[in-house]
Amino acid sequence: MWQLTNSVRHYPWGSRTVIPELLGEPSPADRPYAELWMGAHADQPSRLADGTPLDAAITAAPDQMLGTAVIERFGPRLPFLMKVLAADRPLSLQAHPTPEQAAVGFAAEEAAGVPRDDPTRTFKDPFHKPEILLAITPVEALCGFRPVEESLHCLAKLQLPELMPTIAALARGGLRTAIPQLLALSTKRRESLVSAVAERAARFVAAHDPEFINTYRWAAQLAGTYPGDPGVVISLMCNHLKLAPGEAVFLPAGNLHAYLCGAGVEVMASSDNVLRGGLTSKHIDLAALIEVLDFSDGKVPVLHPVLGPGGLRYPVPVEDFDLTRVELGEDAGLLTTAGPQLVLCAEGTAVLGSADGQLELPRGRSAFVPAGEPLSARGPALLYRVTTGLR
Repeated sequence: MWQLTNSVRHYPWGSRTVIPELLGEPSPADRPYAELWMGAHADQPSRLADGTPLDAAITAAPDQMLGTAVIERFGPRLPFLMKVLAADRPLSLQAHPTPEQAAVGFAAEEAAGVPRDDPTRTFKDPFHKPEILLAITPVEALCGFRPVEESLHCLAKLQLPELMPTIAALARGGLRTAIPQLLALSTKRRESLVSAVAERAARFVAAHDPEFINTYRWAAQLAGTYPGDPGVVISLMCNHLKLAPGEAVFLPAGNLHAYLCGAGVEVMASSDNVLRGGLTSKHIDLAALIEVLDFSDGKVPVLHPVLGPGGLRYPVPVEDFDLTRVELGEDAGLLTTAGPQLVLCAEGTAVLGSADGQLELPRGRSAFVPAGEPLSARGPALLYRVTTGLR
């Protein structure tokens, strides 16, 4: 097993406190800390103590590091990526492809010769990107489309002539008609529509009308950050989700979502395929987004953990990853798994034990454990452990 050195990504929406505090570093005055990456993704792999990138170490000894079952199912690569995500400002509205969509889209852009670092590139790799976010602070998010009847009521309540085409499209053809109609509006019509929605939504918030108050509050706030962005109107048709610490949400392929604020442990299939739908200044591939989006409506369930080996497990319907929250006492417990593991210490100090000896893992530090490696752990400490969902 190896303690890892991990990289931080500094995006404008990040927090200046959550990740620095986790790492025991002073809060930076110059830039926010948005994501702490742990894994073997080629864009920013973790490093072993000798400086070797984790992806290179896996390539050098895939059988030892990953195990036969993982290689047969996913190939000679670590199939999951673990992050700490900390948002003080909203992220973009986005969705992720299915495995089939990712493979076809990636192959098409490779054949067309689109450079992988081109800002207009849509598919960065041939893999899907389902993900789970486990809240470590209160988290708010937009997640999937709310029931159509509820969206119609939310839009109609604003009593705006500018919204009538959207309401008509939604009533006539559902989300599959209404969302493309919004995204295809001219710049002038977008600006007029978003401005009117923001002004009217702010009125309802100021009047303390409780119905849709959080939806309207966020719409007004998002319009201030992204004037003229159709994602502001789309947000009115999305479920507004609040997660308490310890609660989680699973986001499958096609789910349109945006984290609004808060921090959590995020685990995903190891991919960087993001198709944006709004609340962004980055490239939007409208045709690819419409192809990928899941237009079904309804509430998105909050995930609560179940008791599993080693701790509280958050079951998800994919085999790429499996997340467990592990509370360690002073007595050693076993955390051995058949597949490879990433382990993050979030509180206290964990002492990991294997056949090769012991590794002390203080708060904010993480470790990689090869497949099948006998592993014991004692605290007191709080760990987040990721392995595959293969059984």
